[in-house]
Amino acid sequence: MILGDLIKEYRLHNGLSLRDFAQRCGLSHTYISALEKNIDSRTGKPIAPTLDTVKYISKGMGISIEDILKVLDDEQEFKINEDAPKCNLTTENKQVLPILGTVKAGYDYLAQENWTGYVNIDKKVSDPENYFALKITGDSMQPVLYEDDIVIVHRQNDIESGQIGIILVNNDEATVKRIVKHNDYIELKSFNSYYPPKKLDKNIKFTIIGKVTEARISKVFE
Repeated sequence: MILGDLIKEYRLHNGLSLRDFAQRCGLSHTYISALEKNIDSRTGKPIAPTLDTVKYISKGMGISIEDILKVLDDEQEFKINEDAPKCNLTTENKQVLPILGTVKAGYDYLAQENWTGYVNIDKKVSDPENYFALKITGDSMQPVLYEDDIVIVHRQNDIESGQIGIILVNNDEATVKRIVKHNDYIELKSFNSYYPPKKLDKNIKFTIIGKVTEARISKVFE
């Protein structure tokens, strides 16, 4: 038995649709379908899920990862260190976004996109696949953003000057800041006056990850 066989057997036994089971796991229904068919649409070859995928399937079935691995055949292959496609759940009146991890409101934190849960947004957006949530740590954005606040981020590689964004500096440091553009450089500005602006010129490698569109009060975990 491969992972897709186990998923299909579980779904049918429990009367669950692909979407129902995908929602339980926090994965996309198209990925669940691909697992059941055992076909990678990109290559046409048998699909090799990640070990993270098994973790999400374990959550959806309510059984341990070890119990899942015990029933799988030796032919089942896995990929290492590659995220499984995650879904943006929708309900009639709200959309549910994944919390991908934490980002520090400062300059010394390595961003880790470790999926940890969900957060609801009440408004409908046209491209939910480009939204995610992050949790704030640090105090450099007070009094606007506080420790453990949740920010909703639209994934995009540029924002207008003066907007609040998530930026990756030197590929190892993610921060939330007000981004002000100048002719030859940009400034990362904190709301907390204790932290001076940080200047990024052409010699410093940086990537804008997205724009903060909404902030939520602390401890908003679904």
